[in-house]
Amino acid sequence: MLSLFQRKRPPVAAAPSPAPATDLPKGLMRPESAASLLATPRRQKLLEHIWQRTSLSRRQFSTLYRMPLERYAELVQAFPASEAHHHAHPGGMLDHGLEIVAYALKLRQSHLLPIGASPEDQAAQSEAWTAAIAYAALLHDIGKVAVDLHVELADGSTWHPWHGPLRQPYRFRYRDDREYRLHSAATGLLYRQLLDSDLLDWLSGYPSLWAPLLYVLAGQYEHAGVLGELVVQADRASVAQELGGDPARAMAAPKHTLQRKLVNGLRYLLKEELKLNQAEASDGWLTEDALWLVSKTVSDKLRAHLLSQGVDGIPVNNTAVFNVLQDHGMLQATPDGKAIWRATVTSSTGWTHSFTLLRLSPALVWEAGERPASFDGTVILQSDPAPTQERSPTTDVSPNTRDIAHPPTDRAHDQPLQPKEGADATLGLLEYMDGMVSSDVPDKPIDSVPALKLETAAPPTNTKSSVTVGSEQAPTLSGEHFIGWLRNRIQAHKLIVNDARALVHTVADTAYLVSPGIFQRYAQEHPQVVALAKQEDLPEWRWVQKRFEKLQLHRKQPNGLNIWTCEVSGPRKTRRLHGYLLNHASDVFSEVPPNNPYLSVV
Repeated sequence: MLSLFQRKRPPVAAAPSPAPATDLPKGLMRPESAASLLATPRRQKLLEHIWQRTSLSRRQFSTLYRMPLERYAELVQAFPASEAHHHAHPGGMLDHGLEIVAYALKLRQSHLLPIGASPEDQAAQSEAWTAAIAYAALLHDIGKVAVDLHVELADGSTWHPWHGPLRQPYRFRYRDDREYRLHSAATGLLYRQLLDSDLLDWLSGYPSLWAPLLYVLAGQYEHAGVLGELVVQADRASVAQELGGDPARAMAAPKHTLQRKLVNGLRYLLKEELKLNQAEASDGWLTEDALWLVSKTVSDKLRAHLLSQGVDGIPVNNTAVFNVLQDHGMLQATPDGKAIWRATVTSSTGWTHSFTLLRLSPALVWEAGERPASFDGTVILQSDPAPTQERSPTTDVSPNTRDIAHPPTDRAHDQPLQPKEGADATLGLLEYMDGMVSSDVPDKPIDSVPALKLETAAPPTNTKSSVTVGSEQAPTLSGEHFIGWLRNRIQAHKLIVNDARALVHTVADTAYLVSPGIFQRYAQEHPQVVALAKQEDLPEWRWVQKRFEKLQLHRKQPNGLNIWTCEVSGPRKTRRLHGYLLNHASDVFSEVPPNNPYLSVV
């Protein structure tokens, strides 16, 4: 039997230790090892997210996921994901790769795959589908290294990615004659650099998975079914987040939903009917960081178009349209939360007029490479003296504004743009995506993968007392049972740790239990708590909390209080959590994760 976990594998070869930069001729970069490339806090956090979306031990995760990710890191090095669009900073391709894998695995949690199979077959194939979705996401843009970039080594020779990872100092530039979308077809050149024969042998044993995976590797996403759909949605989410938009809700929505119909209607109107960037009267204006549309004109035309298509459920007036667009994150709201912006538009010819406008993210409407040129004029908000227009990379930008910094014209002779600060922007999207997972879909079981002899963790033990109900034992609800439940849920990844909406975090090298959320979750899963809590005239969660406190497993503050406050720091806001710090993390963790870098004990 094939076993990936019993076979010794050579470690990923490390690049030579970096020498001082002065040893390199100007413009050359020294290749780094995978360990060095993945060592940044942001990338470590993304790796942690990816691991939490699987049901594997660290050792199994290393074989199925960590190794392909390390090979990807060594192959893409410091390459940006694009020349002037998304992730156009050094290392942008690696950042984009990690993000799209994390997003795709989060989306995967709302699907029982393969669609239409029996629950037994879905459980048996669960880990294979999860891994295939991760691989498809990781390989999504890998072809760019082969067809979009020209890479020159220190000895003057040309490097091609099929030669293997870079081993000499290198420089790169974007090819002037590159063909957009060719990189999708080039994926087939490189997937063996990341996926070895053992992984392919394993995946080929699942016919319903193997066919769509092959379509993805050939760049034919339209034939790849749900696997291709998840990768495309995750890619759009990553791109939109990088460009400052919030199109995730519309992109993640099923095609039949109202918000998807509104998006498709807007795209149609912008392509066929609306006039953009005219020298005088226009229906809208595209600036560097936003699409501005005349509110009444666009709303009237959008409603008329959808009604002509026989679409049901169209709002009856413009105000309702604005509300729907805003509710689904398709409009960017004003600082006071309103849908309507007031601005003065001035063209290069001197024409000027004031309008009430809707503000949208360009990434919501146009795919990469399809975006029209920006407006040759200004859109000046009535409350903002600074014009919203084309900016150079050196222009000072408000810290609350995420703009697309356009690079210099001659990119071959300039350093790529620096990455944007704030990993929480990505983690914030993962937080939103937590809400996209349907509550009707059961938690993913810890599956074994027979063809690989996966050594998966044992299923959570069912802590039961000797009390019987009929012919079956019923659990004794107590503090001890709560801790056992908590440990088993964490082990099974049914309680996510250190995520944006997690109820369990690691802080100060121990476990932090968010209150009252963690006790409410336990009570929801154990309806028997209702009767017990009523006997003591307590809310259900409070009954659980009291049983937990009696165990004395938590730290107390010097003043004797049980509750500790943690501050959650993000790029847009700071909030606080309240909860319990355990004396020993081992009470609930079999393997203690790193501390959450965004939480600190107050």
